[in-house]
Amino acid sequence: MRDTTGNGRALRRTVLDNGLTVLVREEHTAPLVSVWCWYRVGSKDEGPGRTGASHFVEHLNFKGSTNIPRDQVKGLVERFGGAWNGYTWVDQTAYFETATRDALDRLLFIEAERMANCLYDPADCESERTVIISELMGTENDPDQLLEIELTATAFAAHPYRHPTIGWLPDLQAMTRDELYAHYRRFYTPANATLVVVGDVRPDDVVRLAAERFGGIAAAPDAGRLCSTEPPQRGERRVTLEREGTTAYMKMAWHGPALSDPAFFPMLVLDAILTGAKGLNLWASFRTPPPQRRARLYRALVEHGLVSAVGGALLPTQHPFLYTISATANTGVSRAAIEEATLEELSRVISGGVSGDEVERARRQLRARFVFENDSVTNLAHQIGFFETVATADLFDDLTARVARVTADEVAVVARECLVPSGRTIGWFVPLPGSGPGSPKGARP
Repeated sequence: MRDTTGNGRALRRTVLDNGLTVLVREEHTAPLVSVWCWYRVGSKDEGPGRTGASHFVEHLNFKGSTNIPRDQVKGLVERFGGAWNGYTWVDQTAYFETATRDALDRLLFIEAERMANCLYDPADCESERTVIISELMGTENDPDQLLEIELTATAFAAHPYRHPTIGWLPDLQAMTRDELYAHYRRFYTPANATLVVVGDVRPDDVVRLAAERFGGIAAAPDAGRLCSTEPPQRGERRVTLEREGTTAYMKMAWHGPALSDPAFFPMLVLDAILTGAKGLNLWASFRTPPPQRRARLYRALVEHGLVSAVGGALLPTQHPFLYTISATANTGVSRAAIEEATLEELSRVISGGVSGDEVERARRQLRARFVFENDSVTNLAHQIGFFETVATADLFDDLTARVARVTADEVAVVARECLVPSGRTIGWFVPLPGSGPGSPKGARP
């Protein structure tokens, strides 16, 4: 057994004969267990005409299996008073159940069925197609989300990170049941998955039960995948969306470091200095607003009355993704004034660096966020599986130490290297009047 937590609690790692990695961590604070099953497949693994396939497959994998009738899926977890869900993003698809510890074998049974025996009934494919397209339409009706989609598609020229996880509408309309099932069979294999169990359990029991439930699933060859490397950006890019609305939104993005890049943690500290510390748990961190009272862009934009809100996002990904700054404009403030104030504050960081006090405050806030986002067996299991899928679980255990080692000089270097004018993409959502009753859609003043 190898201790990878850095605090004396062991993470048990076992690889079954068919290639499935099983990670187990004991947490005896409550009689609960959380089971997560992670697959290394997300929107970056989708070929032309197949955008949205991973998310579509995720939906279909809640529709029952050979040994679980579709109307019993929810009941298998809820009879133990548990919760369950799943999600898809750019690098991964994950499913989880958290329930009382006596449910462990039943939860492992559910995930083994999901890995090997989902049905893909044609009627389910069509009903979920309708659900997903409706979800896409809802996203397009949210100005902030729509701007994020278009900004990302503009910032990336080649890498499939440019595609939204939910997919593009023509692809969602065209994908067939057989194409979706082929995507499922290609990527839902033991060697492409990590099973994470955290809770009031004994690791030997978990490994034994996992071997019983998953060991009979046949090994499969590596799925293989091609992924374009994003070429250097050689000039500023812009995207402007004009639609009916009441509020203007701005986003600025630069190409940022991958999670495994040594520059990631100095960049994380820089974001905390600029917009407040957010943490790194995609499942939980962004539900709580960051501390912003001393953040540079909050003081430059919100306190001066230019915008009502400002935020930043540096997300942990397998390949280089984006660092994004977002702002909600106040009524009557010009776009030029908001851009100018934002870029002026960033120029001060690039030219003058940051202070030791700012770095220490950011490190302290990030340490606190890391504690808060690991406050349950569900969140702990999420973080172990997420980091194992994108990089390695060992990196999760080293988060606090990585942040503690960041210096003001390192923050200054990443600011100079990342926040360059030639590498930025600027997006605006510009509200148009005319959304009242009787006004033609798309009418302009």
